[in-house]
Amino acid sequence: MVVSLRIRGRFVIYVKARAVRAADTAHMWQTILNAPFDCDLELAVIDEDGPHALVFPCRRILNGWMNAETKERLDVRPTHWRQWEN
Repeated sequence: MVVSLRIRGRFVIYVKARAVRAADTAHMWQTILNAPFDCDLELAVIDEDGPHALVFPCRRILNGWMNAETKERLDVRPTHWRQWEN
């Protein structure tokens, strides 16, 4: 909702939006360009079935990605990431 008020002869516009807390950012999808190394991540990919999240934790490695549980290298091209929630 946008509210426009006149204060001292000037218009002031307020936009009602939910503030994002630091705790909320862990659940938000981030661009793959800033994915960190050395932590378990949930990856979003687009394949022949469309967009979806992988169902296992992944880790960024020097030349790509690996399954954090099996340590197998993955042939994926993720678009987004967020912290893995157990």
